[in-house]
Amino acid sequence: MKALPVEPSNIPVAIGSRIRAARQAQRLTIEQVADATGLTKGFLSRVERDLTSPSVASLVTLCQVLSVSVGDLFAAPETHLTKRDDGPRISLGGQGIVERLLTARSERRLQILQATIEPRGRGENELYAVDCDVDVLHVVKGRIKLILTNEEYDLEEGDTLSFPGREPHTWINPTDETVEVLWVLVPAASR
Repeated sequence: MKALPVEPSNIPVAIGSRIRAARQAQRLTIEQVADATGLTKGFLSRVERDLTSPSVASLVTLCQVLSVSVGDLFAAPETHLTKRDDGPRISLGGQGIVERLLTARSERRLQILQATIEPRGRGENELYAVDCDVDVLHVVKGRIKLILTNEEYDLEEGDTLSFPGREPHTWINPTDETVEVLWVLVPAASR
């Protein structure tokens, strides 16, 4: 079998912003990284702005100081795109509601649900809780009433309410208009 020729690419790989983000995540200044790596501040600044490329040895040292792997600097970010109305339908209960999952099913850090609620649609008759730390309700269109154990909120278009995810609640569309809301669950609700 004949080997395919490999042609090197002259396209520079932009890793500077990832190096800067790693440095800032460690709450380190360029001066501190320069002291730890033996590289100059000016060189590190140019690397972070993708104006120069570090040698392999410098890159390995830099990654050790910043506690990141060299491979992570070059890896493509994991992304998930959901086009409007293409999210898979799910059902968390209630009447007169169509819910769609907007985040990847595998996403565990948070979950975003788009819900279209028919006039007079409602959640469960009994208060219920979701297994997450934070529950956020954002009203995209219309009005909705959120009912907690000891309080009720009348929310209008543009309003956002955050509350503990394990707080018993329910909701109702008290109007004759369709309501659109986003639910954000942090972390993603347990299944």
